[in-house]
Amino acid sequence: MQDKVNDDIILIGTAHISKDSVEEVKEAIEKYKPDVVAVELCKRRYEGIINKDKWENTPVTSLLKSNNAYFMLAQTFLSSIQRKLGKEHGIEPGSEMIAAMDEAKKNNIDIALVDRDISVTLKRAWKKMGVREKLRLIWEFFKAILGYDEEDLEEINLKEIMDQDVISTMMEEFGEIAPSVATVLIHERDEYIAKKILDESKKGRVIAVVGAGHLQGIKKHLEKKELNVDLIDLEYVPRKRFSVLKTIGYAVPIAFAALIVYAFYFKGLDLALEVFIYWFLINGTFSAIGTAIARGHPFSIATAFVAAPITSLNPAIAAGWVAGYVEAKLRTPVIRDFKGLSQIDSLRDFWNNRVIRLLMVVALANVGSMIGTLVAFPYITSLLTG
Repeated sequence: MQDKVNDDIILIGTAHISKDSVEEVKEAIEKYKPDVVAVELCKRRYEGIINKDKWENTPVTSLLKSNNAYFMLAQTFLSSIQRKLGKEHGIEPGSEMIAAMDEAKKNNIDIALVDRDISVTLKRAWKKMGVREKLRLIWEFFKAILGYDEEDLEEINLKEIMDQDVISTMMEEFGEIAPSVATVLIHERDEYIAKKILDESKKGRVIAVVGAGHLQGIKKHLEKKELNVDLIDLEYVPRKRFSVLKTIGYAVPIAFAALIVYAFYFKGLDLALEVFIYWFLINGTFSAIGTAIARGHPFSIATAFVAAPITSLNPAIAAGWVAGYVEAKLRTPVIRDFKGLSQIDSLRDFWNNRVIRLLMVVALANVGSMIGTLVAFPYITSLLTG
């Protein structure tokens, strides 16, 4: 799908899993002979496409931080879906972007990466979301992973998927869950990409290869008489002065200590010990269940059970980090596992990969501990007031 904005800018809206888009990109570059070929990629995503084995250099320790675990799981899961759809159509996802860059190199044409860094986009989206949206998003994500079935892909509207890039698709999938992210994932990127394309047009004629889902939004901004977009502002990730989740993290040990003191002074030592035992059992059990669902090693499950009641009282450390460390020691991912991340396209591949298993142990041990905390407090309170 081609759209000529003016003599200096030609937009090509592509389907990311389509042979037709690859041919269209090649023909457009040959026809218009641009000075610059701009592609809707950031450096990180560009390296992900050209270097499929990038994972093999990832330090295992970097997988233990819970935020990394969630991000990597989401990225791998979404990529696996695109890869599965791509196989059905006989083409690799992102082939039209590769074709555009290959044609540019062959004809000695400048290449410009005009999308915002994916990590900035996702961090800004995360900051925009409220606590309820975040919890719903995490819940839906894990439901998707645990219920992932190749047959489910048959129900996906392939035309709609192919008309979007992976980030836009993700936004639409979770739009009802976290509507506040639409601005960051779609509208901000339209502005950002349009500004980058406009800047590149100062060098001469530009052909910009973008996902079809972004075509009209980008064109609308490029047709403005004056495009007032501050790239620095759009790349800034704001720091929240007040974080509900962090506040809760620090409030948990204070509340627990208050309950123990109350039980000891007003109900006696026996009830105080009972409160502590129930805290340990409930928190540990839910974290252990999460680790078991992730198919963690028995020692990792036991570690989650012991660690969760303690780490829940320490905001600086998480149960998943401890359980993940044990899992990494007992089932250390090897280079084959990291390389396998770029080849996952079935539920069996997903579950059998040691890197994925480690990520799931980290993530689900943390989720289990969080659920255990939410369950334990009301129960303990009922003991003290009963």
